[in-house]
Amino acid sequence: MFFVIESSQAYKEKLIAYQHEFHALRERLRVAEHRTLQRSSELNGVLEQFKRIVAASNGSKEALSNFSDDAKKLLKDLTNKNALKVPNIYHHMPHLLNSEESLQPAVQVGSGRTGVSLVLGIPTVKRKVKSYLAETLHSLIDKLSPEEKLDCVIVVFIGETDLDHVHSVLENLEKEFSTEINSGLIEVISPPIAYYPELSNLRETFGDSKERVRWRTKQNLDYCFLMMYAQKKGIYYVQLEDDIVAKDHYFSTMKNFALQLSSEDWMVLEFSQLGFIGKMFQSPDLNLIVEFILMFHKEKPIDWLLDHILWVKVCNPEKDAKHCERQKSNIRIRFRPSLFQHVGLHSSLAGKIQKLTDKDFMKPLLHKMHVNPPAEVSTSLKVYQGHSLDKAYLGEDFFWGITPLTGDYILVKFDKPLNIDRYLFHTGNTEHPGDLLLNTSVEVLPYKDSGSDLLQETKESRYKRTEDGFFRIGTFTNGVAEGAIDQRLNPITAIKLSILQDSTVWVLLDEIQLKKAAN
Repeated sequence: MFFVIESSQAYKEKLIAYQHEFHALRERLRVAEHRTLQRSSELNGVLEQFKRIVAASNGSKEALSNFSDDAKKLLKDLTNKNALKVPNIYHHMPHLLNSEESLQPAVQVGSGRTGVSLVLGIPTVKRKVKSYLAETLHSLIDKLSPEEKLDCVIVVFIGETDLDHVHSVLENLEKEFSTEINSGLIEVISPPIAYYPELSNLRETFGDSKERVRWRTKQNLDYCFLMMYAQKKGIYYVQLEDDIVAKDHYFSTMKNFALQLSSEDWMVLEFSQLGFIGKMFQSPDLNLIVEFILMFHKEKPIDWLLDHILWVKVCNPEKDAKHCERQKSNIRIRFRPSLFQHVGLHSSLAGKIQKLTDKDFMKPLLHKMHVNPPAEVSTSLKVYQGHSLDKAYLGEDFFWGITPLTGDYILVKFDKPLNIDRYLFHTGNTEHPGDLLLNTSVEVLPYKDSGSDLLQETKESRYKRTEDGFFRIGTFTNGVAEGAIDQRLNPITAIKLSILQDSTVWVLLDEIQLKKAAN
C-alpha cells in the first residue's frame, strides 16, 4: 500500500516537473519568435535609412561613390518607379520626415535592459494640481521580489517637450530611485518635439471640446511612442498609468496567467476593468496595435480604438452584437480580481476631476475563471440579482439561480463543433456553501452521428441517450461534476446540465471549465 502511494506521489511530482519544463520551453520559443520579429523590424529601419539617403542624394553619382556594388544595386531597386510602395508610419505621420530625430527619444536614461518577461509602460504628463508618479513607482517596486526585479523593466515616458520640465521630473526620479535606475529596473524617456504633428487644427468629434480632442489625440501618440520603445525589450508589455497602486504578487500573477494561456490566441489580458490600465499585450502584437492607432489617432480615444481592433479581428458583420462580444471575449480575457487600483483624483486634462475606482480591486474572489470555448449559454432557471450564466461562463462572475426543479437545465451550445477533452462544474462558494447542484446529470450532444457506434457496443450501452439526442456521461457528486469525455463522442456541439429531481436549495455555479482536446 505504501509503495502504491509513493509511486503515485512520484508520478504527480514528475508530471508537475514536465509541466514546468513545457511552460519554460514555450516561453523560450516565444522569446525566439520575438527576436526574429525584432531583427525584421531593424532591417526595415535600415531600408528606411537607405530611402532617405536616396532622396537626399537626388541621383548624384558623387554621393553614391562610397557605396559597394551590392549597396548601389539595393538603392537602385528602392528607387525603381515601378516597385510597389508599402505603407509605413510616414504615410500616417508625414511630418516625421522633416527631422531625423523625430523618432529618437529627446531624453533617454537607463541601462537599456532587454530580454525580460514583463515591460511595464507608464506615461506621465504635467499635472497642474498633483503628481502621483512617485507613489505609483513605489507601489510597483515594493511589491517585486529580488528575482522579479531582474525580470522586469519599468519604462517611464514623460510626455512633454518642455525640456526644463522633463529634466525637473528626471532629477526627482534620479534622487528617489537612483538604485532602480542604475540597476536597469527603471528607464526614463521623453519624445522630441518633432514627433508631434500640429495639434491646433483638429476636427471636433463626438461632442468633445477642442481641448479634449487635442488631449486625447496627443495621448494616443504618447501611447504609440512608448509602445514602440518598449516593444523590443520583453515578451509581454503591460500598459499602466501614473496614478495607480498595485496588489501584492501582481508580477507573478500576471506572468503565470499569461503562461497558462500560452496555447490560446489572445490579444489582450485585462488586469483592471478601468480604461487603459493593466492591459497586457504580447510584444510582437504591438506593431499592429501601434499602426492601427496611428491610422486613427485623430479620430477616437485609445480604448475605443483598441475595441475596434478586436472587432476587426474576430467579429462577423453578418452576426449580431452578442455573437461579436462572445468572439471578442476569447481574445480579450479579463482576470479577476483586479491587480491595479486607480487613485488619482485630478486628471491630466486640465480641470477634469475623475473619481474612478476599480470595484473589483478589493473584492474577495467568489468564483474561479477559466478560458472556455466560444459558446452561447442559456438556462431555464430564474437568475438572481444579475449573476448571469453568461458572466459565469466567461469567468467574470458566478451564476446564481433560484431553486431548480425537475426538467430545468443549463445549456452550453458551441459556436462550432469541438473536441472537448474534460469538463468541470463546481457549485457553492465560501459565502454560500450549501447552494449546490445535486441530482443533476452532465450530457453531451455529438455532432451528426458521432457516438452512434457506442450504442451498438452492447445491448446496454455505457451511456444512456436522451430523447433529444444527448448522451448522459456524468452526474454531480457533492455539488461537483468532473470528468473526461469519451473521444468517440467528439466532436460535440453542446453540453447540458439536466436537473433530475426538485431541489430544496438554490444553485450557485462558481466554476465552469471546458477544456478543448489537444490538436
